[in-house]
Amino acid sequence: QVQLVESGGGLVQPGGSLRLSCAASGRIFSIAAMGWYRQAPGKQRELVATITSGGSTNYADSAKGRFTISRANAKNTVYLQMDSLKPEHTAVYYCNADIRAGRFTRTTAYWGQGIQVTVSS
Repeated sequence: QVQLVESGGGLVQPGGSLRLSCAASGRIFSIAAMGWYRQAPGKQRELVATITSGGSTNYADSAKGRFTISRANAKNTVYLQMDSLKPEHTAVYYCNADIRAGRFTRTTAYWGQGIQVTVSS
């Protein structure tokens, strides 16, 4: 029905940058919000940043001033620009989207498969 595909992860040295992308496809009437979450080994999944279709953003305290979330609504795509990366940012990052499949259908949450981000020298 709906698929979220993440890209842009990988291995980067401390101080480097990455831009994560997530594209939603399938049966989509509208997307209320999209966001990024991450899960480090042995820890719970936590919010990184979200953005609504209207452009309102919400960041975890640890992400403020370092990460930037943006969107391309026409492409059903969300981005996460990550600058000045540190080893503690290492985690699996998951894309999330709240999607209506039809005009009279309730909003449903969807998740991507996750993409690895490793910050190491």
